[in-house]
Amino acid sequence: MTDSTTVFNFAGLSPDTVLDALDSVGLYGDGRLLALNSYENRVYQVGMEEGPPLVAKFYRPQRWSDAAILEEHAFVNELVEQEIPVVPAMQLTNGRSLQEFQGFRFSAFTRHGGRAPELDNPDTLEWLGRFIGRIHAVGMQRPFEHRPALNIATFGEEPRDYLLANDFIPMDVLSSYKSTVDLALDGVRRCFDRAGDIKQLRLHGDCHVGNVLWTDAGPHFVDFDDSRSGPAIQDLWMLLSGERGDMVRQLSDLLAGYESFCEFEQRELYLIEALRTLRLIHYSAWLARRWEDPAFPQAFPWFNTQRYWQDRILELREQIALMDEPPLWPL
Repeated sequence: MTDSTTVFNFAGLSPDTVLDALDSVGLYGDGRLLALNSYENRVYQVGMEEGPPLVAKFYRPQRWSDAAILEEHAFVNELVEQEIPVVPAMQLTNGRSLQEFQGFRFSAFTRHGGRAPELDNPDTLEWLGRFIGRIHAVGMQRPFEHRPALNIATFGEEPRDYLLANDFIPMDVLSSYKSTVDLALDGVRRCFDRAGDIKQLRLHGDCHVGNVLWTDAGPHFVDFDDSRSGPAIQDLWMLLSGERGDMVRQLSDLLAGYESFCEFEQRELYLIEALRTLRLIHYSAWLARRWEDPAFPQAFPWFNTQRYWQDRILELREQIALMDEPPLWPL
């Protein structure tokens, strides 16, 4: 749907175009331009003639509507109003956070440095939990109107169907992949059935360690580009790692902080491995959808090889077993 337009537009996004776009809204770069680690969009650190560098994000064409991007910006601004440490899009000379230049949509952000949080430190996890709880307390106040939900259809069934319909999977493993992914989605449905009616709220959506920057003042959360509606556990489980006992301790520390500001529904523990399974399926389809973008074959040369799909089959089989295990602690 978007591939050809995406490639053409990003191919034309030269350093001069980036600087001219910023000039058009009164942000005058000094010529220093550093491409940051982003594949979905194009993101640059830009040195300014006056003041510290800024970060400019140029959005992937047709991925989000203007309304969806502005809804993300509005959510982050709500968090800022509650003094939650996030990085909002700048309101520029025309009073808008979303700009357009020669067909490119872009936003600018103040640059915030930091290091990765130490997730083996219980105090760090409790601190993170407090801020995620505060984010969710704001997130449940109203629904998104223009951004999608994270559910079995959007992160499981539709990505599976895209992969199967577009000949990405080699014929000699196609049958095995199809039967395995179908069994995995059956397991996901059982997990959601066990969890029951779970509250949907506005989330960060992609709250992994790379989107949390730590300073002496504590954490701040960046990149709400994947913000969407979903269960609260989605913003917690990606901070868990290691063996089962490790994850029990980590989640206990996170929730010790989280529940100071937001009640956690214990039934969502049934969803941890289900959400991990959906993320794995969605990730393969994300790579497939972007494969016409020249940045992707360079960055992910192992994608779509025979070995890649064999590993995905084994990975999903492991998830099928994990989804039938009891939750991290008795409910």
